[in-house]
Amino acid sequence: MLLDGDEWQRTFDAYERTAWRFEAQPTYTMPKEAANVARFLRGEPKPVDHNTGWHERVHGFVTSGRTIGRVRVVRRPLTDYQRYQFTWGIPGNIDAGEEIRILDVTQKDYGLPLSSTDWWMFDESRIVHLNFRPDGTQINRELFTGDITPYLEWQNIALTHSVPFTEYVKEPG
Repeated sequence: MLLDGDEWQRTFDAYERTAWRFEAQPTYTMPKEAANVARFLRGEPKPVDHNTGWHERVHGFVTSGRTIGRVRVVRRPLTDYQRYQFTWGIPGNIDAGEEIRILDVTQKDYGLPLSSTDWWMFDESRIVHLNFRPDGTQINRELFTGDITPYLEWQNIALTHSVPFTEYVKEPG
């Protein structure tokens, strides 16, 4: 089942305890972000209201007793988009209450599915695939209806081998 617009919003907001994302694309090409990515690449300052809508949602989830987090997969050298995320995106998301870890797969892929599909896991019971084109443009969101056991294993691998964002950015290299 494809999830678009209001249906995606309702599905996302309905989680009761945990929302967790496996984020593996080297670049996300999203029309709403294009201007800010261009500003970042030109060396302009980050707008004061950058990503405030997401920050407000995350804060709301956390204050209601729910958790939200992700493991961001990277391979060095970082893409321009990843540098944008690391500088303008992730710090504000963390300040809002999102738990973000980094998994560097430069030397080893850990047996994870590093394909054109990212996914959200809700309450360790529902999976939504985020399908992308090679250029990072999202094709669709799709509710997965099969066995989630591999996803639970992949989540465990990703969490075990990743480090908190703040620790990762302190490391040399």
